[in-house]
Amino acid sequence: MHNACMRICVYCASSEHVDRRYHEAAALLGRTLAQAGCTLVYGGGGSGLMGTLASAALDAGGEVIGVIPRFMIEVEWQHPGVANLEVVEDMRERKHRLLTGSDAVVALPGGCGTLEELFEAMTLKRLALYAKPIVLLDINGFYAPLERFLEQTIEQRFMNPQHRGLWTSVACVEEVLPTIRATPDWDASARDYAAVR
Repeated sequence: MHNACMRICVYCASSEHVDRRYHEAAALLGRTLAQAGCTLVYGGGGSGLMGTLASAALDAGGEVIGVIPRFMIEVEWQHPGVANLEVVEDMRERKHRLLTGSDAVVALPGGCGTLEELFEAMTLKRLALYAKPIVLLDINGFYAPLERFLEQTIEQRFMNPQHRGLWTSVACVEEVLPTIRATPDWDASARDYAAVR
């Protein structure tokens, strides 16, 4: 279903001060996507996991597209090595452009910005407005508390049981592409159970 030349949207942190394991995972993901012939689409930043991810993909000869709001360019937050930088007006447009045309979403660990992007993608998928795989890269159990919380929302009937299929969690980078390739597109009929009735 999914061919080798995929456009993969990756959400991740801009913080430099996170555990080295997260940087190692970001670097491995960047190399893995590049070596598989995938195009990396990410937020365009040059610091934190964003910078590590993009640098590794570029070093491995990969195609990298950065999507960054104009105000971040003004304070020079962009990655200096990313030639294909799409400058947008605001954060809302950035999120839209990151998802548009992507064949999958991968969420590395991150803070409120990463989580906001992730939840928007999941919400759009729930409403059958985005059909592609969403993969949580659960390095060091980072996303386990979030998954427990999402399970609580299902148990307490804020979401339907089918919504467990909105995302897939993997424990290591090596599982990302096989999981994307094995995950079918979300069915348009999902809108029928988007609301909890």
